[in-house]
Amino acid sequence: MTSKRTLIPLTLGGFAIGMTEFVMMGILPDIAQAMHLSIPTAGHFISAYALGVVVGAPLLVALTGKLPPRQILALLMGLFAFGNALSVLVPNYELMLLTRFISGLPHGAFFGVGAVVAGRLAAPGKEAQAVSIMFAGLTVANIIGVPIGTYLGHTFSWRIPFVLIVVVALLTVLSVRRWIPDLPAKETNLRQEFRAFTRLEPWLIIGITILGNGGFFAWFSYIVPLFTEVAGFSPNAVTFLMVLAGVGMSLGNLLGGWLTDRISPLRATTWLLAAMTGALLITPFAAHHQLPTILMTMLTGALAFSTAAPIQMLMIRAAKGSEMLASSLSQSGFNTGNALGAYLGGLPIAAGLGYTSPEWVGAALVVGGILCCVALVVSRRKNVQVELAVR
Repeated sequence: MTSKRTLIPLTLGGFAIGMTEFVMMGILPDIAQAMHLSIPTAGHFISAYALGVVVGAPLLVALTGKLPPRQILALLMGLFAFGNALSVLVPNYELMLLTRFISGLPHGAFFGVGAVVAGRLAAPGKEAQAVSIMFAGLTVANIIGVPIGTYLGHTFSWRIPFVLIVVVALLTVLSVRRWIPDLPAKETNLRQEFRAFTRLEPWLIIGITILGNGGFFAWFSYIVPLFTEVAGFSPNAVTFLMVLAGVGMSLGNLLGGWLTDRISPLRATTWLLAAMTGALLITPFAAHHQLPTILMTMLTGALAFSTAAPIQMLMIRAAKGSEMLASSLSQSGFNTGNALGAYLGGLPIAAGLGYTSPEWVGAALVVGGILCCVALVVSRRKNVQVELAVR
């Protein structure tokens, strides 16, 4: 059974990762101004981080898969601290792209390995809730770390948040070595690990992940200009608004874990994505009024993060025998969606369509995720029919 102490390192690592991933949205205008960039161009830093996650998740799991999980987690968080330390020092756009890419490399592998560890230590029937507690660190970062980082970055220097991230990452390394149980290393054969991906089902789940998360990031990547330029909030109110967004994400994450342990992960994912589509469609109209903007920010954040645990469990259950690689590749999917959403969301802004236009892009992406859910249902039914015919 999972103890609270066992989950502390995973939650703390999630906090560090959540802060480095999401603080960029809060300090994006400050970095753009300091480096003399447009906001859509500065958005490339978000995409560079996400690309690092996509590349790093399968690569680092492949390189470290035969090590004990505790050692893997400590090494990954050490690399994460190194990448963010470099971000403190960079002077220009090109080097910032590189350090953001390096920082992103351990992200997917850490969450992938951490999800498997949490599931292995959880009581039967509580696996998704254990995974959601790990992701709670990421959502709490949006309540505490991201607003503090946004305030410090806006008031003093955009480099300060990265110093804080390095400190949390090093604390995570220490807590991993102290509190994660010494689980045995899994005997892995990389060819066998990838065999699960010769079937359609894992790829459909990755499609759900990319498109669903892409819809979220099309909206969230440009949320600060939405607050200030459309809703009319002052820049000083952004910190408070980011706290509210984080509260929504945290509540949604816990809801998703609870719901997944009570209904199937696929059903939970489908209904939550449908609700998220509706929220994204409403947001452009609500954004012209401050109170509706606050409410929709919390709701959309909650719905976006409610899918984290069900999608993770969906992938783990679809890839028996390859759970660690599958879980990590699921994180690659999340951050492919991150890069895709940030890029596509910036296109209508660059075309002069305004800061509410990314929400339409986001809704279209999430609908694509729902279609992947439908395709997964159809695929499973066909597989059942084939098995019955063989019998």
